[in-house]
Amino acid sequence: MAISVEKALELIYTNVKKTSLQILPIEQCLGYILAQNVIATHNLPPFDNSAMDGYAVKVEDSGKSVKVETTIFAGDNFDGVLRAGCAIKIMTGAKIPLGTQCIVPIEDILETTQDGVTLPHNLTISRHIRLAGEDIKKETPLLHAGDTINAHQITLLASQGISHIKVHKAPRVALFASGNELKMHFEQVTSYQLYNTNTPTLLARAEELGCEVEFIGTAQDTLEDLILHIKSALECDLVITSGGVSVGDADFTKEAFGAFGYTIFFDKIDIKPGKPTTFGKIGETLILNLPGNPLAAALNFEIFGTSIIRALSGATSKFTNPIKAKMKSDYGVRGGRRSLIPGVFDGEFFTPCEHFAPGMVSPLGYANSYIMIDESCKSLAQESDVKVISTKFNFTSAEYKSLVSL
Repeated sequence: MAISVEKALELIYTNVKKTSLQILPIEQCLGYILAQNVIATHNLPPFDNSAMDGYAVKVEDSGKSVKVETTIFAGDNFDGVLRAGCAIKIMTGAKIPLGTQCIVPIEDILETTQDGVTLPHNLTISRHIRLAGEDIKKETPLLHAGDTINAHQITLLASQGISHIKVHKAPRVALFASGNELKMHFEQVTSYQLYNTNTPTLLARAEELGCEVEFIGTAQDTLEDLILHIKSALECDLVITSGGVSVGDADFTKEAFGAFGYTIFFDKIDIKPGKPTTFGKIGETLILNLPGNPLAAALNFEIFGTSIIRALSGATSKFTNPIKAKMKSDYGVRGGRRSLIPGVFDGEFFTPCEHFAPGMVSPLGYANSYIMIDESCKSLAQESDVKVISTKFNFTSAEYKSLVSL
């Protein structure tokens, strides 16, 4: 019996374990998931410093001519004290000398003489001074386990002098297709054969999601060849196949996986296209069997494959987060089954692809998103609210949210 999309996702999140851990230099951590909490080890800035090129002065000298005693550059270890009636020329980022009450930018100076400057009136305390710890205070939380490391997280780590961090290993994904009619794009095809578009597509998407991907090849529609390919893939965290999960005479995929003790969590989903999508595991290796039709395989990967990979990765924000949008125009559907509709989201409106079917590939190049329509829905009116799910970038949440447009 086919299960609901929600039940399928629940089974994924219940049965997927996070990958093991490793320690890496922060320069190599882009896209990895943090496996530790990071606490600030010192203040940032670590000392009061100048926010401008200018003069360190006292507020009581507003409007006066003062003598410039010296110049401090960023990185100088100046230990002198500023006296009333004097100024110290200071560069951006330089440590504020003791006795300083504010910084006057060079462009605000009223007059410059050989040994001094005339200050503007109405100087205020702490003006143009960056105070120690105003950006980051020592011992405050900076990052949390489950955060994705991007360029700006690396900024935070570098600011604290952190060189190595503990992260979850990138999920290892093995891919192969099955079908006598399929040839890879670098092979010659005959008049009765097709190029394998599923494997390059799924391989690229898994890499976009931060996985280490191994291509095992294309298996022939024989039990022996399928078993050989499966055996080669089981050292990975996740094996993804496309094709061979329907009920045709040559669909041996389930039988081949069964030879290894395949535990199946679900093998039919109440969804169109993609009903025969299957998920299970052999030992600790997860298995996702997708349909052979290209559009069906790609869209079901976006729902179930991405969910498996994010759960493996250790990310806190692992749930698909739909974007609220409106229909560009009226759209009719048959109803009766949860349906996936590819289309284009322009930032405000969603426009379904004009022509699409489970076996097509052209809608994948055109679409940047899809919507999932509830089985009770028979039409979507222009300007009606829908939930758009992106296929071009990850939009995720730390909490599960309904993906269905009613």
